[in-house]
Amino acid sequence: MFGPLLVGERVTLRPADDSDPPRFVPWFADMEVTRWLGRRSAAALYQELDFFKKVGESKNDIMWIIDVAGATVGGIGIHEIDWLDAHGVTGILIGDKSYWRQGIASEAMQLRTRYAFRELNLRKLTTEVYVDNVASRRALEKAGYRTVGIQKEHFFSGGGWHDKWIAEVLRADWEKAQPVTVAAG
Repeated sequence: MFGPLLVGERVTLRPADDSDPPRFVPWFADMEVTRWLGRRSAAALYQELDFFKKVGESKNDIMWIIDVAGATVGGIGIHEIDWLDAHGVTGILIGDKSYWRQGIASEAMQLRTRYAFRELNLRKLTTEVYVDNVASRRALEKAGYRTVGIQKEHFFSGGGWHDKWIAEVLRADWEKAQPVTVAAG
């Protein structure tokens, strides 16, 4: 399914529309964009259309498109949701490189995490990234994710083996880290 509209200070997460699948094709053809995704080949438009259709029909995946000031810059989601045990696996792609290193991923992750815990009533979110992907790790840590472990030489990419960082954020820990608001009255 596609998630509802979530509006942050600079980032808007919105449901996908028919204009979105073609945007992902050049992003997935760019090896600089995909080097941390573990993808070994580009995606054709029909593959992106199929992916968006499957996510849109899924009851265990939620995806948003990331917009900044009216520009579509990427996608973010919660996948493999286990509704009984209340957890899911998260992922993000900032495909438009002109928006890298501006805190866009951090804000998008914070919006997604808030939605997962406050609206979906999930208990835990997990993720995994290349250990070398320092920017993603930093953004995830800002969103409350903490290291669970490292899997050595888990991905083969760029002619070499890379370790995988596994992390999670628990709702209880995330709630403790939220600012306390004082009710007026």
